[in-house]
Amino acid sequence: MLISSINNSLNELIGLLNQLQEKEYSESCFELSGASIGEHTRHIVEMFQCLILNYNSGIVNYDKRERNVLIQTNIDFAVQIISDIKNNIAKENKNLELQQIIDGAAVKIQSNYYRELLYNLEHCIHHQALIKVAVLQYKNITVDENFGVARSTIEYRKQCAQ
Repeated sequence: MLISSINNSLNELIGLLNQLQEKEYSESCFELSGASIGEHTRHIVEMFQCLILNYNSGIVNYDKRERNVLIQTNIDFAVQIISDIKNNIAKENKNLELQQIIDGAAVKIQSNYYRELLYNLEHCIHHQALIKVAVLQYKNITVDENFGVARSTIEYRKQCAQ
């Protein structure tokens, strides 16, 4: 179920990106405090990449992402990377160690692959919500009403409608 939800969110993102022009994707947006849709997409993508790339070692540090500018400036490249993530995300659950430097101190936290997938899904949805704010200025773009909405909120809305 978790992998399916991630794939749905990533498919929604691909669907949106395929409607954008390169300029819309890579230009600075006032609505995003000067960031671009591409930068938010890169951030989503690189968090998933970091988790997948560090699965075998069992040590994940999200601060040590590649920060590949091509992802934030080239829609076709971003879509290809998202497709690669979808093709490589299904793995067995296993224990992981998260590492990060916070206020100069090294922090190590025990986690597991599924917990980090859930974190990345929620993180993805959060950034999709921000992207949606920027995209609403473009009249030629169709955005699903649930794009950037937490799965729990979607379920809650369904219950209220009944």
